[in-house]
Amino acid sequence: RRSLRKAINLYPADMVVSLHPLANDPFLHALGKHHPPFITVVTDLVTTHVLWYHKDVDLCLVPTEEACQRALLAGLNPHQIKVVGLPVADRFCQPVGNQAALRQQLGWPQDHLAVLLVGGREGMGPIEKTALAIAEANLPITLVIVAGRNIELKHRLETHPWPMKTLIYGFVREMPDFMRAANILVTKAGPGTISEALNAGLPMILYSRLPGQEDGNVDYVISAGVGVWAPRTSYIVSALRAWITHPKQLELTAEACCQAANPQAARDIARLLAHRLGIQN
Repeated sequence: RRSLRKAINLYPADMVVSLHPLANDPFLHALGKHHPPFITVVTDLVTTHVLWYHKDVDLCLVPTEEACQRALLAGLNPHQIKVVGLPVADRFCQPVGNQAALRQQLGWPQDHLAVLLVGGREGMGPIEKTALAIAEANLPITLVIVAGRNIELKHRLETHPWPMKTLIYGFVREMPDFMRAANILVTKAGPGTISEALNAGLPMILYSRLPGQEDGNVDYVISAGVGVWAPRTSYIVSALRAWITHPKQLELTAEACCQAANPQAARDIARLLAHRLGIQN
């Protein structure tokens, strides 16, 4: 608390915005009773920890109605809460655009569904196991694997004899284009990735989740009709086969993604903060 008070005195602010649940209580204690507006931006989708919701915040900006209900249960008043969506980088908030042109730009084939398999920037999770199961099923797809910074994984994948067209990448900065060019995303249930996929109109197959923190994300994806939960490789293959066999269902799922998306979340949050400071925008 002494360190926080020192920081507050060194850098006086007209507003404090917190994006981490552990920051709220100690900062509000250090600021004291007569503090500038304190705003919390909740960055977990559904299964939000109670530490996100401090009764002394001036405003709590939440991504979903489910998170709003948890805020109410935690003791916040309705006037303290506003549902705004989850903010993600602006590069993930652009219109979907021309998918065929994007694929041509990326050098991806046009004749099959493109399945994008990712495991975060570090390339963690069952990426290799999942990729090999998809290969064994020999589905009529283009498989795009992003191994992130996991160089060993990338090398192993590059030496495998793939039965279908398979593109293997390490760490990439073109992920927004990858999402807009793909038809299906296979990923873990992280809140940022889910929100980015919704903005891209990209149906999801979720293969893992962090217990507690991401449990609600799975329910959210299923209830919104934007993806499926497939914690085993056999389930992933079955989900892919179902969407390949029933393209109309895949199309409806993509439409549901667009309906659930909130690409303006970051801008809406910025406007709310500016309004609180009396800045005209």
